[in-house]
Amino acid sequence: MSIKADAYLFVHFIDKKHNTPMSEQVYFSVSRDGCNWETLNSGTPVLTSNVGECGVRDPFIIRSADNDKFYIVGTDLNVHLRDDGWKMATINGSRGILVWESTDLVNWTDVRMCKIAPSDAGCAWAPEVIYDDKNGDYMVFWASRSLKDGRRKCRMYYSKTKDFRSFTPAQLYIERDSDVIDTTIVESGGKYYRFSKDETVKVITMEVGDSLLGDFKRLNTTMDNIKGVEGPECFRLKDGRWCLIVDQYAKSKGYCAYTCDDLSTGKFVRSKKNFNTDVKLRHGGVIPITGEEYDRLVANYGK
Repeated sequence: MSIKADAYLFVHFIDKKHNTPMSEQVYFSVSRDGCNWETLNSGTPVLTSNVGECGVRDPFIIRSADNDKFYIVGTDLNVHLRDDGWKMATINGSRGILVWESTDLVNWTDVRMCKIAPSDAGCAWAPEVIYDDKNGDYMVFWASRSLKDGRRKCRMYYSKTKDFRSFTPAQLYIERDSDVIDTTIVESGGKYYRFSKDETVKVITMEVGDSLLGDFKRLNTTMDNIKGVEGPECFRLKDGRWCLIVDQYAKSKGYCAYTCDDLSTGKFVRSKKNFNTDVKLRHGGVIPITGEEYDRLVANYGK
Protein backbone atom coordinates (compact mmCIF):
# COMPACT_ATOMS: atom_id res chain seq x y z
CA MET A 1 0.00 0.00 0.00
CA SER A 2 1.51 3.31 -1.11
CA ILE A 3 0.73 6.44 0.89
CA LYS A 4 2.00 9.99 0.93
CA ALA A 5 4.79 10.00 3.51
CA ASP A 6 4.34 12.96 5.82
CA ALA A 7 6.40 11.31 8.56
CA TYR A 8 7.86 7.96 9.65
CA LEU A 9 7.35 5.44 12.43
CA PHE A 10 10.20 3.25 13.66
CA VAL A 11 9.31 0.26 15.86
CA HIS A 12 12.37 -1.16 17.63
CA PHE A 13 13.87 -2.36 20.87
CA ILE A 14 16.59 -0.42 22.67
CA ASP A 15 20.14 -0.87 23.83
CA LYS A 16 21.12 -0.21 27.42
CA LYS A 17 24.56 -0.46 28.96
CA HIS A 18 23.13 -2.72 31.64
CA ASN A 19 20.48 -4.71 29.82
CA THR A 20 17.12 -5.15 31.53
CA PRO A 21 14.00 -7.13 30.58
CA MET A 22 12.28 -3.89 29.56
CA SER A 23 14.89 -2.99 26.94
CA GLU A 24 13.81 -6.05 24.95
CA GLN A 25 10.24 -4.89 24.27
CA VAL A 26 8.57 -2.77 21.55
CA TYR A 27 9.34 0.95 21.45
CA PHE A 28 8.00 3.56 19.01
CA SER A 29 9.99 6.48 17.60
CA VAL A 30 8.72 9.04 15.09
CA SER A 31 10.39 11.38 12.62
CA ARG A 32 9.25 14.07 10.23
CA ASP A 33 12.23 13.67 7.90
CA GLY A 34 13.50 10.11 8.41
CA CYS A 35 16.70 11.40 10.03
CA ASN A 36 15.78 13.01 13.35
CA TRP A 37 13.88 10.66 15.66
CA GLU A 38 12.06 11.08 18.96
CA THR A 39 11.04 8.14 21.13
CA LEU A 40 7.41 8.16 22.23
CA ASN A 41 5.80 7.16 25.52
CA SER A 42 8.46 8.90 27.62
CA GLY A 43 11.05 6.41 26.42
CA THR A 44 9.16 3.38 27.75
CA PRO A 45 7.79 0.40 25.78
CA VAL A 46 4.52 0.80 23.90
CA LEU A 47 4.02 -2.97 23.68
CA THR A 48 5.33 -5.76 25.90
CA SER A 49 5.18 -9.53 25.66
CA ASN A 50 3.89 -11.79 28.43
CA VAL A 51 4.08 -14.99 26.38
CA GLY A 52 6.95 -17.28 25.41
CA GLU A 53 10.23 -15.82 26.65
CA CYS A 54 8.48 -12.58 27.73
CA GLY A 55 10.65 -10.40 25.54
CA VAL A 56 10.66 -8.89 22.05
CA ARG A 57 13.64 -8.25 19.83
CA ASP A 58 13.77 -7.13 16.20
CA PRO A 59 10.14 -5.91 15.90
CA PHE A 60 8.96 -5.18 12.36
CA ILE A 61 5.84 -3.31 11.24
CA ILE A 62 3.88 -3.53 7.99
CA ARG A 63 0.82 -1.70 6.71
CA SER A 64 -1.77 -4.09 5.28
CA ALA A 65 -2.32 -4.20 1.53
CA ASP A 66 -5.78 -2.64 1.81
CA ASN A 67 -4.65 -0.03 4.35
CA ASP A 68 -7.08 -1.10 7.05
CA LYS A 69 -4.64 -2.63 9.51
CA PHE A 70 -1.08 -2.70 10.81
CA TYR A 71 0.82 -5.79 11.90
CA ILE A 72 3.89 -6.00 14.13
CA VAL A 73 5.94 -9.19 14.28
CA GLY A 74 8.97 -9.81 16.47
CA THR A 75 11.49 -12.30 17.79
CA ASP A 76 10.30 -14.14 20.90
CA LEU A 77 13.40 -13.59 23.02
CA ASN A 78 14.56 -11.94 26.22
CA VAL A 79 18.27 -12.61 26.62
CA HIS A 80 18.28 -10.96 30.04
CA LEU A 81 15.91 -13.58 31.43
CA ARG A 82 17.70 -16.61 29.97
CA ASP A 83 20.01 -18.65 32.19
CA ASP A 84 22.08 -19.99 29.29
CA GLY A 85 22.97 -16.73 27.57
CA TRP A 86 23.14 -15.41 24.04
CA LYS A 87 24.93 -18.28 22.31
CA MET A 88 22.47 -20.93 23.45
CA ALA A 89 19.56 -18.70 22.49
CA THR A 90 20.67 -19.05 18.86
CA ILE A 91 20.56 -22.84 19.20
CA ASN A 92 17.57 -23.59 21.41
CA GLY A 93 15.54 -20.37 21.16
CA SER A 94 11.85 -20.05 20.42
CA ARG A 95 10.44 -21.39 17.16
CA GLY A 96 7.58 -18.91 17.37
CA ILE A 97 7.18 -15.27 16.45
CA LEU A 98 5.14 -12.63 18.26
CA VAL A 99 2.26 -10.85 16.51
CA TRP A 100 0.20 -7.74 17.30
CA GLU A 101 -2.34 -5.99 15.09
CA SER A 102 -4.04 -2.58 15.08
CA THR A 103 -6.33 -0.47 12.91
CA ASP A 104 -4.98 2.88 14.10
CA LEU A 105 -1.42 2.41 15.48
CA VAL A 106 -2.72 3.18 18.97
CA ASN A 107 -5.08 0.37 19.97
CA TRP A 108 -3.33 -2.98 19.68
CA THR A 109 -4.51 -6.55 20.19
CA ASP A 110 -2.98 -8.68 22.89
CA VAL A 111 0.21 -10.34 21.77
CA ARG A 112 -0.08 -13.84 20.32
CA MET A 113 2.56 -16.46 19.71
CA CYS A 114 2.62 -18.10 16.29
CA LYS A 115 4.79 -21.19 15.86
CA ILE A 116 6.39 -20.75 12.49
CA ALA A 117 9.91 -22.22 12.28
CA PRO A 118 10.59 -25.84 11.28
CA SER A 119 10.37 -28.46 14.02
CA ASP A 120 14.15 -28.98 13.95
CA ALA A 121 14.95 -25.26 14.07
CA GLY A 122 16.90 -23.75 16.92
CA CYS A 123 15.42 -20.26 16.71
CA ALA A 124 13.18 -17.94 14.70
CA TRP A 125 15.08 -14.68 14.48
CA ALA A 126 14.30 -11.19 13.16
CA PRO A 127 11.07 -11.93 11.27
CA GLU A 128 10.02 -9.50 8.56
CA VAL A 129 7.07 -9.35 6.18
CA ILE A 130 6.38 -8.24 2.63
CA TYR A 131 3.11 -8.33 0.72
CA ASP A 132 3.17 -10.56 -2.36
CA ASP A 133 0.76 -8.80 -4.72
CA LYS A 134 1.13 -11.52 -7.34
CA ASN A 135 -0.32 -14.10 -4.96
CA GLY A 136 -2.41 -11.86 -2.72
CA ASP A 137 -0.77 -12.93 0.54
CA TYR A 138 2.02 -11.97 2.91
CA MET A 139 5.43 -13.59 2.98
CA VAL A 140 7.02 -13.81 6.42
CA PHE A 141 10.75 -14.57 6.45
CA TRP A 142 13.24 -15.11 9.27
CA ALA A 143 16.56 -16.75 10.19
CA SER A 144 16.82 -20.20 11.79
CA ARG A 145 19.46 -22.79 12.54
CA SER A 146 18.73 -26.38 11.54
CA LEU A 147 19.54 -29.82 12.92
CA LYS A 148 20.50 -30.99 9.44
CA ASP A 149 23.96 -29.52 9.97
CA GLY A 150 24.01 -29.58 13.76
CA ARG A 151 22.62 -26.05 13.85
CA ARG A 152 25.95 -24.80 12.54
CA LYS A 153 24.71 -21.85 10.51
CA CYS A 154 21.65 -19.66 10.00
CA ARG A 155 19.55 -19.90 6.87
CA MET A 156 16.57 -17.78 5.87
CA TYR A 157 13.15 -19.47 5.80
CA TYR A 158 9.75 -18.23 4.70
CA SER A 159 6.07 -18.90 5.24
CA LYS A 160 2.91 -17.43 3.67
CA THR A 161 -0.16 -16.05 5.46
CA LYS A 162 -3.28 -14.06 4.72
CA ASP A 163 -4.33 -13.32 8.30
CA PHE A 164 -1.22 -13.66 10.51
CA ARG A 165 -2.89 -16.54 12.31
CA SER A 166 -2.55 -19.46 9.89
CA PHE A 167 0.83 -19.96 8.23
CA THR A 168 2.00 -22.34 5.53
CA PRO A 169 4.76 -24.81 6.48
CA ALA A 170 8.18 -23.19 6.61
CA GLN A 171 10.35 -23.53 3.52
CA LEU A 172 13.99 -22.71 2.87
CA TYR A 173 14.42 -19.26 1.34
CA ILE A 174 18.13 -18.33 1.34
CA GLU A 175 21.10 -20.59 1.95
CA ARG A 176 24.73 -19.60 1.55
CA ASP A 177 28.09 -21.05 2.47
CA SER A 178 28.06 -19.01 5.65
CA ASP A 179 25.38 -17.66 7.99
CA VAL A 180 22.81 -15.30 6.53
CA ILE A 181 20.54 -13.25 8.82
CA ASP A 182 18.65 -9.94 9.01
CA THR A 183 17.09 -10.00 5.55
CA THR A 184 14.84 -7.13 4.50
CA ILE A 185 13.11 -6.66 1.13
CA VAL A 186 11.69 -3.66 -0.74
CA GLU A 187 10.05 -3.33 -4.16
CA SER A 188 10.94 -0.65 -6.68
CA GLY A 189 10.13 -0.40 -10.37
CA GLY A 190 8.75 -3.93 -10.52
CA LYS A 191 11.93 -5.40 -9.02
CA TYR A 192 12.55 -6.76 -5.54
CA TYR A 193 15.69 -5.70 -3.71
CA ARG A 194 16.90 -7.96 -0.92
CA PHE A 195 19.38 -6.86 1.76
CA SER A 196 20.93 -9.40 4.16
CA LYS A 197 23.76 -9.57 6.65
CA ASP A 198 26.65 -11.89 5.80
CA GLU A 199 27.75 -13.12 9.22
CA THR A 200 31.21 -14.12 8.04
CA VAL A 201 32.46 -10.79 6.72
CA LYS A 202 29.89 -8.70 8.66
CA VAL A 203 28.63 -6.68 5.69
CA ILE A 204 25.23 -6.07 4.12
CA THR A 205 24.79 -7.82 0.79
CA MET A 206 22.28 -6.71 -1.86
CA GLU A 207 20.43 -8.77 -4.46
CA VAL A 208 17.76 -8.10 -7.09
CA GLY A 209 15.03 -10.35 -8.45
CA ASP A 210 11.84 -10.22 -10.52
CA SER A 211 9.71 -12.09 -8.00
CA LEU A 212 9.86 -12.84 -4.29
CA LEU A 213 10.35 -16.57 -4.76
CA GLY A 214 12.30 -16.42 -8.02
CA ASP A 215 16.03 -16.22 -8.61
CA PHE A 216 17.96 -13.29 -7.16
CA LYS A 217 21.21 -11.88 -8.54
CA ARG A 218 23.92 -10.44 -6.31
CA LEU A 219 24.64 -6.76 -6.96
CA ASN A 220 27.98 -5.09 -6.48
CA THR A 221 27.29 -2.24 -4.09
CA THR A 222 29.17 0.35 -2.10
CA MET A 223 27.81 -1.35 1.05
CA ASP A 224 30.17 -4.28 0.37
CA ASN A 225 32.94 -2.26 2.01
CA ILE A 226 31.01 -1.21 5.14
CA LYS A 227 31.86 -3.77 7.84
CA GLY A 228 30.56 -4.36 11.34
CA VAL A 229 26.92 -3.53 10.56
CA GLU A 230 23.62 -5.43 10.75
CA GLY A 231 19.84 -4.94 10.94
CA PRO A 232 19.39 -3.21 7.54
CA GLU A 233 16.12 -1.37 6.88
CA CYS A 234 15.31 0.44 3.64
CA PHE A 235 12.62 3.08 3.07
CA ARG A 236 11.88 5.96 0.72
CA LEU A 237 12.47 9.55 1.76
CA LYS A 238 10.14 12.40 0.84
CA ASP A 239 12.50 13.59 -1.90
CA GLY A 240 12.35 10.20 -3.64
CA ARG A 241 15.74 8.90 -2.54
CA TRP A 242 16.06 5.57 -0.80
CA CYS A 243 17.43 5.50 2.73
CA LEU A 244 19.25 2.41 3.99
CA ILE A 245 19.90 2.39 7.71
CA VAL A 246 22.27 -0.07 9.38
CA ASP A 247 23.13 -0.74 13.01
CA GLN A 248 26.83 -0.18 13.71
CA TYR A 249 26.79 -2.94 16.32
CA ALA A 250 30.53 -3.73 16.15
CA LYS A 251 31.40 -0.29 17.54
CA SER A 252 28.18 0.14 19.56
CA LYS A 253 27.46 3.37 17.70
CA GLY A 254 23.81 2.73 16.86
CA TYR A 255 22.26 3.39 13.47
CA CYS A 256 23.71 5.36 10.59
CA ALA A 257 22.10 6.17 7.23
CA TYR A 258 23.08 5.78 3.57
CA THR A 259 21.09 7.12 0.63
CA CYS A 260 20.65 6.02 -2.97
CA ASP A 261 18.88 7.68 -5.91
CA ASP A 262 18.21 4.41 -7.78
CA LEU A 263 18.40 1.01 -6.08
CA SER A 264 19.37 -0.70 -9.35
CA THR A 265 22.77 1.02 -9.20
CA GLY A 266 23.64 -0.18 -5.69
CA LYS A 267 25.41 3.15 -5.15
CA PHE A 268 24.82 4.21 -1.57
CA VAL A 269 26.51 7.22 -0.03
CA ARG A 270 26.73 8.13 3.65
CA SER A 271 23.94 10.58 4.41
CA LYS A 272 25.06 14.15 4.95
CA LYS A 273 22.46 14.33 7.70
CA ASN A 274 23.20 12.48 10.91
CA PHE A 275 20.77 9.78 11.99
CA ASN A 276 19.81 11.37 15.30
CA THR A 277 18.01 9.45 18.05
CA ASP A 278 17.35 10.26 21.70
CA VAL A 279 18.05 6.65 22.75
CA LYS A 280 20.20 3.97 21.14
CA LEU A 281 17.79 2.13 18.87
CA ARG A 282 18.28 -1.52 18.04
CA HIS A 283 16.98 -3.62 15.16
CA GLY A 284 13.44 -2.72 14.10
CA GLY A 285 11.31 -1.65 11.14
CA VAL A 286 10.35 1.69 9.56
CA ILE A 287 7.14 2.63 7.73
CA PRO A 288 5.97 5.93 6.22
CA ILE A 289 2.93 7.41 7.94
CA THR A 290 0.49 10.21 7.20
CA GLY A 291 0.35 13.49 9.08
CA GLU A 292 -2.88 12.37 10.73
CA GLU A 293 -1.24 9.14 11.92
CA TYR A 294 1.77 11.07 13.23
CA ASP A 295 -0.48 13.45 15.17
CA ARG A 296 -2.48 10.55 16.60
CA LEU A 297 0.66 8.78 17.80
CA VAL A 298 2.03 11.90 19.45
CA ALA A 299 -1.34 12.77 21.03
CA ASN A 300 -1.71 9.30 22.53
CA TYR A 301 1.87 8.49 23.51
CA GLY A 302 3.56 11.87 23.79
CA LYS A 303 7.21 12.56 23.16
